[in-house]
Amino acid sequence: MKRIRKAVRGFKTQIVLSFIIVSIIPLIGIGIWTYKNTSGIVNDNVKTFTYANLTQTSKTAAVSIEAYHALLYQIFTDENIVALTDKINSGQDLAVSKNQLRRALRGYASAKPDIQSITILTASGEAVFYDMITAATTKNSWLDGFRLSQREIFQQISGTAGTVMYSTQYATTQGNNDYYLFHMANRIIDYKKVKKRNGVVIVSIDERMLNDICNEDTVRMEDGRYQTMNFIADGEGRICSFDDPARCGTKLWGKKDTQDEKVRKAKQFLEAEGYMSGEHLAVQAYYDEKLDFTFVNASNQAATLSQLRQQRTIICLIVILSGAALVIIIHFTVAHLTGSIYRVVATMKNVEEGGLAQRIPDEKRMPTEIELIARQFNHMLSKVEESMDKEREAVVRQKNAEIAALEAQINPHFLYNILDTINWMAIDKDEYEISNTINSLAQILRYGLDKSNSMVEIRREVEWLRQYIFLQQTRLKNTFECQINAEPGILGCRIHKLLFQPFVENAILHGFEGVNRTHILKISIDGDEDRIRIRIQDNGKGMPQEKADRLAAGETAEDQERTHIGVSNAIGRLKMYYEEEAQAEIKSCPGEGTEITLWIPRME
Repeated sequence: MKRIRKAVRGFKTQIVLSFIIVSIIPLIGIGIWTYKNTSGIVNDNVKTFTYANLTQTSKTAAVSIEAYHALLYQIFTDENIVALTDKINSGQDLAVSKNQLRRALRGYASAKPDIQSITILTASGEAVFYDMITAATTKNSWLDGFRLSQREIFQQISGTAGTVMYSTQYATTQGNNDYYLFHMANRIIDYKKVKKRNGVVIVSIDERMLNDICNEDTVRMEDGRYQTMNFIADGEGRICSFDDPARCGTKLWGKKDTQDEKVRKAKQFLEAEGYMSGEHLAVQAYYDEKLDFTFVNASNQAATLSQLRQQRTIICLIVILSGAALVIIIHFTVAHLTGSIYRVVATMKNVEEGGLAQRIPDEKRMPTEIELIARQFNHMLSKVEESMDKEREAVVRQKNAEIAALEAQINPHFLYNILDTINWMAIDKDEYEISNTINSLAQILRYGLDKSNSMVEIRREVEWLRQYIFLQQTRLKNTFECQINAEPGILGCRIHKLLFQPFVENAILHGFEGVNRTHILKISIDGDEDRIRIRIQDNGKGMPQEKADRLAAGETAEDQERTHIGVSNAIGRLKMYYEEEAQAEIKSCPGEGTEITLWIPRME
């Protein structure tokens, strides 16, 4: 114990000296260094924060716009919308069709809070709309005053493959409120006749949606000027969202201007229009290539820098006072700390000599750190005792697991024996078709249950597949024909068991459903020096190519059919085994059939 006391006293002396050297002296140096470098650091931090804020604002705007794009997609692919547009173009029940189309647009318009109008322009020149601003059926709030004519709008949108964005423009005044709208548009798509140009859909969105995103943290001073603000300009350099919406449409810069030129011209605009001024005005811009928007932040940093200087002075005073106070309390703190350390070390020594029953006394006066060490040490001793008990229990559980494993091995054999008994019963009754079916089923079960994740030669997989096809043909009363062709040179290669069975099963059980013609299933296996190609073709009902592409990518949408989930899982298993070396291609056409091609690495 004397050695322990001596060691603790030496530790106490070292701690006091270390506190003085490590804490007080660096504390003074840090205060001086902070005083000289705060301005530069703050400037860099403000720029970083501003850029991060602009980036986040861009992401938020992109998410919001994408939500409206998703709604636009629902509209221009809506089969009811397509059918009603075709009727209007043909002049069939014109008044009724326009009313039905207007009711459909009203349902979509209420889906998002900032939608002010949804307009459909038909190829025949008709304009059908639901307008939230005017609530009128004959007068559109924005179309008459738009910078393009109705015909020009139709031609531009219908001639574009993707979505067209029209920048913010004044629309109308209603109830002493000025409305500024930007527009998202797409041509109506009839997937039965993709190239048909029967109409376009235009969703008009209130500019305040973008302004709310940009100017959540806008600060305006008492003199009407801004402390900080954000705004958005489109790809042509025109303002499309501003806290003062009357500025929407103002051209700030050219399309070919650099980022520095954009910042300079934005600063000139804000100063010239009286929104902001001063030598501490900072402007930063971020260009979002996907949206083709430039997000601009402007802030007057004079007040911020003044506050930071005050904070810096306070910090220096705190450093000085803290250093003085630290010298006073070090002695008392260290004395209390070393006393607790002595008690902990003494108990540990007793544990080393006396066994696991020893524990460090729980004293509330201990420093938090030492109390935590004591609790963790006591907890460790308890865990050691528990682990010894668990080790004894583990031996018993291992024996039980071995017994359970033996029982699990017995069950498949029991199943095979029962099937064999039923087989001989069928033979005794001269039921040879039943006997053949039972034999095929027994072989399929034996093949599938024996090391289900192992690799086998393609020869064995093909043999198993023939048995499986035989059972399916028997079950379905030979309602389909199957052709299996495998190159002889491929048969010796090895693949994972039951790799393409889910694709075959899906074709048999679901591909032929509702098809009134001779059902034909073709399976071919060939390849080259590096890869093996497995092709599964059916002349069943097929599916849209878009859905086939999602299946090939391994995607499973929430509304997807349950049968396709099995295909997606099988593709996932393919990727898990062979990673990027495996490929899956699905070609399909509704009413004609489906062709699935799997590429896997060749393994001898």
